[in-house]
Amino acid sequence: MTRTITPDRPAATPEAPPPDLGVRRRLRHWAAAPSYAWLTAGALTLFAVAELALVPGSAVTAFGVVVCTASLALRAAWPAVGFLTVGAALLSFATDGNMAYATVAGALIGCYTLGRHRVQHPAILVLAGSLAALTVNLVHIDRWARDGSPGLPALQGTDRFSLGLYAETLVLTVMVLGAVSTGDAVRAREETRHTRAAAQSRLLEMERRQAAEAERAAIARELHDMIAHSVSVIAVRAESATYTTPDLSPPARDAFQEIAGTARSSMAELRRLLGVLRAGDDTSPAPLTAPQPSLAGLDDLLGQHRAVGGAAELRISGERVPLPASWELSAYRIVQEALTNARRHAPGAHSVVELHYRTRLLTVRVSDDGPGPEPSGDTGRAGHGLVGMAERASLLGGALTTGRGPAGGFLVEAELPW
Repeated sequence: MTRTITPDRPAATPEAPPPDLGVRRRLRHWAAAPSYAWLTAGALTLFAVAELALVPGSAVTAFGVVVCTASLALRAAWPAVGFLTVGAALLSFATDGNMAYATVAGALIGCYTLGRHRVQHPAILVLAGSLAALTVNLVHIDRWARDGSPGLPALQGTDRFSLGLYAETLVLTVMVLGAVSTGDAVRAREETRHTRAAAQSRLLEMERRQAAEAERAAIARELHDMIAHSVSVIAVRAESATYTTPDLSPPARDAFQEIAGTARSSMAELRRLLGVLRAGDDTSPAPLTAPQPSLAGLDDLLGQHRAVGGAAELRISGERVPLPASWELSAYRIVQEALTNARRHAPGAHSVVELHYRTRLLTVRVSDDGPGPEPSGDTGRAGHGLVGMAERASLLGGALTTGRGPAGGFLVEAELPW
């Protein structure tokens, strides 16, 4: 698998599914599926029907229990249906002194859904649930006063205000508070996870942009050093010719002066254009202690690669011709970075450096027999080095392709027209 790197916009690595999911992550993925709400609601409804068959209740109670469980199927698409779920549960409990197990589960899931999707502020949800629980409790107290209840003495006048009779309100409020708080906590954790992922993505993009800017600045320094020297030589030679050649005609003298002026103007324009690439970088020139490398030094470069334990060979096809200094330097740097990546990611692998000279085109190919990129498509080497190589190729009007080679391993191929 190969990919072409575009400067300033590194190729995005396709996101692959996790290779080995744990139990918790599998459950999380299953719970996020659209069918999860329908399956759980269907299972709870069947349980409710079985419970009603064993412990029959009034028609209102049965209706409230079935609506409470069946409405959960819609909670993924319409989270506000949790109000209907909880309301149906409280209706069935108000008409019957005993709350069915299916109703308890349905009401807790409904409260959790309301908090998870923050249909309303959690404080409002808990307050509304407390008032609804108090209303159900008052209905029960009135029934106990009229019909009596096993285990309770006959209620008289002021007995209705005994705190012990309001235990239902406390229990139901605690249940609502726990379910809503759990849902809100899960929502907050998911938002935090998404925020952290977005921040990491922005940081990675910033690092890539900074790497590209640093590489452009380095290339600008190298281009300035090479081109400035050549253009300045032209200016000096053209201007000195008017003084060292006494028998020049006036038109020839004017032509040499025009050449010198054009060279000086080109130098100023070159500094201005390269200054755009070097923006934000320390533009103080570094002293040169050695000539810029070229393709003639590939033998020494491969010798250094072998000296540190690597194996490499050089293959050249086509008629080898001298190239402009910029092309020689960029091709050399691409080979150098590719060999560095091979030593780092595939130590001990055998590397092959190929130079193909064609008409107005130089193809540089570096391949190895290492493990190559991951099966998911991730090259495993998408760092600053590949970005820098792509920058060099782009500045010369070429392109860089990286990825798995035809025979495996890793392949770096640059096409540099000239």
